[in-house]
Amino acid sequence: MKRVWIICLVIGFLMPLKAQDAVTDTLQNKPLPLCVQLNTHRLNWKEIVIPASLVGISALSIENGWFKKQKMNVQDALSAKGKKKIKVDDYIQYSPMVVGYGLGFTGVQATHSLKERTLILAMSYATMGIVVRSMKLAFNEKRPDSNATNSFPSGHTATAFMGAQYLYEEYKDISPWIGYTGYAVAATTGYLRIYNNRHYINDVVAGACVGILSTKFAYWLYPKLFKKSVCNQGFVVGMPYFSNESAGLNLVAVF
Repeated sequence: MKRVWIICLVIGFLMPLKAQDAVTDTLQNKPLPLCVQLNTHRLNWKEIVIPASLVGISALSIENGWFKKQKMNVQDALSAKGKKKIKVDDYIQYSPMVVGYGLGFTGVQATHSLKERTLILAMSYATMGIVVRSMKLAFNEKRPDSNATNSFPSGHTATAFMGAQYLYEEYKDISPWIGYTGYAVAATTGYLRIYNNRHYINDVVAGACVGILSTKFAYWLYPKLFKKSVCNQGFVVGMPYFSNESAGLNLVAVF
C-alpha cells in the first residue's frame, strides 16, 4: 500500500492541477510570442496520462508475478549478463542535455534566451533528480547484477530523456529532427543499461517517463514562477467584423 501511495504522489507532483488548452491567434497580424505559438508552456492531459501510467505499470513489474516474469524474459534476451560491457552510457546520458543547452551558442535559434534555458534546464534536472531518488528509496528494487536496492527507476535513462525532451522543446520549431536525434540517443542509453545488466526493462521505461515528465513540468512551471517571462505576459486583442446583416468585435485574451 505504501508503494501505491508513492506512485500517486509522484504522479501528482508531476501533474499540474489544470492543463491549459492551446491558444491559436487568428485575429491579429502581429505574431504571438514564440513560446505561445509552440505551446511550449502548455500541457494537455494526453501528454501526462500515458507516461504516468507507464510508470505505474513499470512499478508492478517489481513484485507482480506475471509482470516480473516478462521482465526477466526481456533481461535474458537483451542483457550480456555483465560480459563485454559497453560503458559509453555513463557519458551519452548527458549529451541531449548538453546539446540542448549549447546549440544556441552555434547560431541556431532556440525557443528561449540563454538565461531562460538555464533556469528551465536547472528546474528539469532538479525535478528529475528528486523524483528518481525518492522512487529508488521507496521501491528498493535490486539491480540485476548486484544486491544494491536502487534499480528502479533508471537514473541514467531519466537523465537522457529529460535532456532529449529539453532539446526537442527548444528546437522543434527549427526542426523536430533535432529532438528526435536526442530521443534516439536517450533510447540507446536505456538499451545499454539493460545490455550492461545494470537495469531491467521496467527500470528503463519508468526512467524515460520520469525524465520526459520532469522537463514538461519545468516548462509548465517556469512562467508561473518568473513573472517577467514573456510567456507569462497576458494580452487582449480585438478586431471588428462586418457582414451584410451584422457588425461586432471579436476578442481574444491570453492570461
